[in-house]
Amino acid sequence: MTLVDTSAWVACLDKGSLRIERFVPFDEVVTCLPVVHEVLQGFRDESSYRRGAIAFMAMPIVESPLTDALVLEAVDLYRRARRAGLTVRSGVDCLVAACAMRHDLEVLHDDRDYPALARVSGLKERRIRR
Repeated sequence: MTLVDTSAWVACLDKGSLRIERFVPFDEVVTCLPVVHEVLQGFRDESSYRRGAIAFMAMPIVESPLTDALVLEAVDLYRRARRAGLTVRSGVDCLVAACAMRHDLEVLHDDRDYPALARVSGLKERRIRR
């Protein structure tokens, strides 16, 4: 199973010709609430937002509801990276990574934070190649 990060969804939604199925079979895709939040806030028009909300809420969602333990795991990831001299730009990426690690999922992404987080944890990550 693969947790598709916002960055991969955006790359596919913006490019139109780039499809998630090129990287992972759609029946192996899961999401988490931080990704749902980031993706849905990016829709500009109401019709696209409604279609997107229905589609994202129909996917398997891990770590719902989010717990304080998960948030603390994400904080620990951020702090480990910082102690190792690595810059993580997004706390949301730490939440996504913590969700993935709890469920032994690979994160599919187009983001520089995940390789850094993988260096200080057991995170499995794969960058999309356009």
